[in-house]
Amino acid sequence: MKKLLLVLLSLILIFNFALPAEYVLVQGGAFQMGITSGDLDEKPVHHVTLDYNFIIGKYEVTFDEYDVYCDETGKSKPKDENWGRGRRPVIYISWNDAIKYCNWLSESENLPVAYDGNGKFLDASGNITYDITKVVGYRLPTEAEWEYAARGATNDPDYLYAGSDNPDEVAWCYDNSGSKTHEVGTKAANELGIFDMSGNVYEWCNDWFGNYSNTEELNPIGPSSGSNHVLRGGYWNDSAARCRVSSRFCYSSTDSNYGFGFRICRTE
Repeated sequence: MKKLLLVLLSLILIFNFALPAEYVLVQGGAFQMGITSGDLDEKPVHHVTLDYNFIIGKYEVTFDEYDVYCDETGKSKPKDENWGRGRRPVIYISWNDAIKYCNWLSESENLPVAYDGNGKFLDASGNITYDITKVVGYRLPTEAEWEYAARGATNDPDYLYAGSDNPDEVAWCYDNSGSKTHEVGTKAANELGIFDMSGNVYEWCNDWFGNYSNTEELNPIGPSSGSNHVLRGGYWNDSAARCRVSSRFCYSSTDSNYGFGFRICRTE
């Protein structure tokens, strides 16, 4: 009987923690966020600890995925600039669009939604929370999670781009994109097996844009309010320098264009 219980427990654990194929598990840890030689908003370099695990999309959300959401909700489908849909990253996505998709995906998998109507985090009981470890549903990565994952959950080696010091290996940018997006996963992945965190499309993060802390941080989620949200990673029409893992950008939560996409995340 004891052996049977152990086997059943093992099966339950395997079932609960089995990762969908399109996601990567990122183990919690610590890293140095920012860069000493970059723009002012990339400084100061500061120590960040994430004391929890999370899963993040192996790829940017594609037209294939977003079009299903549009079909099921009656939302108008975003333009593709005649570049094609399918496995290309979805574009013309605002921050507001991205969090609505996250809530829809949570509901479709019977998970508590991560956002209220004002874009604030919710815990499993539907209460507003500022503790990222209490958020169960699909959401946008925090800026710290995004950079940590892009760096391969390490600062060693401390690559300029997500998985390489050579942008041609990992990034669709101005010099090699042919002035359009490309199917996700067609460049090399970083150390964690995540694709396109440099170039292809900008990726919305959850955080309001603000100045970096000059002290150590634990599980940061950014400022409590602001006028613009963070985007990371650069896009197909950026110079390689703008696709570095430390580069920061920001726009209003209602802004969208042919360079704005997203990738999704969940606390484990």
